[in-house]
Amino acid sequence: MNNQKLLKKRIESQVKRIKKAEHEPRPNLPSMGTLGLVMILPIIGGVYLGHWLDDKIEGYSMHWTISLLFIGLIVGIFNVYFLIRE
Repeated sequence: MNNQKLLKKRIESQVKRIKKAEHEPRPNLPSMGTLGLVMILPIIGGVYLGHWLDDKIEGYSMHWTISLLFIGLIVGIFNVYFLIRE
């Protein structure tokens, strides 16, 4: 008999907790995979574009590749910052 009262009390408290959690706003944090993609895609895009531009120039050159790598890194950092800030 005492176990039934204890079980009933626990179930009631869990139901209250679930109902309370349904009404509370959840934090809108993106997943780590999304953050990784938002960070990596501009870097990879910058490297590919820079490599393509360097191939168009005669001789051995990596100026565009390195420049666009750093620009992609900066864009990726800003993307992650703005995504987390929302």
